[in-house]
Amino acid sequence: MSEMLSLAAFEEATEIVKKAATETKLVYSEYFSSQCGNKVYLKPENTQVTGAYKIRGAYYKISTLTDEERAKGLITASAGNHAQGVAYAAKAYGCKAVIVMPTTTPLMKVNRTKSYGAEVILHGDVYDEAAAYALKLADEEGYTFIHPFDDPAVATGQGTIAMEIIKELPLVDYILVPVGGGGLATGVSTLAKMMNPKIKVIAVEPAGANCLQESLKAGKPVTLDGVSTIADGTAVKTPGQVIFPYLQQNIDQVITVQDDELVVAFLDMVENHKMVVENSGLLTVAALKQLNFKDKKVVSVLSGGNMDIITMSSVVQHGLIRRERIFSVSTLLPDKPGELVNVASIIAGKQGNVIRLDHNQFVSTNRSAAVELKITMECFGSEHKREIIHALQEAGYNTQETTVMM
Repeated sequence: MSEMLSLAAFEEATEIVKKAATETKLVYSEYFSSQCGNKVYLKPENTQVTGAYKIRGAYYKISTLTDEERAKGLITASAGNHAQGVAYAAKAYGCKAVIVMPTTTPLMKVNRTKSYGAEVILHGDVYDEAAAYALKLADEEGYTFIHPFDDPAVATGQGTIAMEIIKELPLVDYILVPVGGGGLATGVSTLAKMMNPKIKVIAVEPAGANCLQESLKAGKPVTLDGVSTIADGTAVKTPGQVIFPYLQQNIDQVITVQDDELVVAFLDMVENHKMVVENSGLLTVAALKQLNFKDKKVVSVLSGGNMDIITMSSVVQHGLIRRERIFSVSTLLPDKPGELVNVASIIAGKQGNVIRLDHNQFVSTNRSAAVELKITMECFGSEHKREIIHALQEAGYNTQETTVMM
């Protein structure tokens, strides 16, 4: 293990990985810098050929196998990004690849994995269950198992990200990396400390899948009872056993992020950088608000961008609601001609945009006294929303904010 995670191995991996992975250039973010008071640079691994950094570790790992090991066929388990990395690398090396994916994996990731020529098997609800089945098949069929994170060679391949960061930004102070099982965090933190011990590496986990945080507290790898997060790529119950000592030694801090923070981060990324980044990749962006320091050079690793359209649509809708750019109100009005037009005129006068109406004549037995009108509309944000509600109230309508009608 110590031989693999060495400077020589990282240098070798950097050259080998260039054959398959793009050297992603840092993107300075004026928006996120102003939000957190630091100089923030984004490492856009979402722009890799497979849509995620996982191609690095998979390609390097397969390069270290013997011809005999490759000839047996490769098998792995993954929630999506490692699956595509292994499938792509296996095709490049002319190997058979079998990928076991959780049944909850987004369809886009399943189809992309198949497009590289891999056989896909859906099994289990979470990564851990898929991994157990993949190991069973490896034992039964003689396949060579490629672990998505708990493998020094895989972690070494992922660590090439740190090599690129330090080459481009030698005076980087902090590197933020998302954590599922810990392979990326292991590679990046280990190489970063080798090259400059002053660099701090912060691991970022979903609050609903914080296996590394709990393991570091316990001083050993622990298994969570369950995971619950929209960041499916980091929905892991147990961090890697083999790589855990490196995480203990080289990770300086763990930050956890709630799902609703990822929803807002998605909108920030799309609107300010025109980039689609999946929820796991947004962990490091959402964590910027929790940093307790200023005026430092910070790199946020965007680990992937493989988000299916249905998930994207849901995230956008919920993000707009959380930003109060879509909201609903309920008001009571007499059931007589002109009232609906009057309400619409008030909203239009304040530049609100109605996107849905629900007119309920049966809210009261006295229809002439009260008909309920629910309105969902777009606005520019919290202050604009308050202006619209106030204008309706000033006009004599008893208006209350209510749950958004989707």
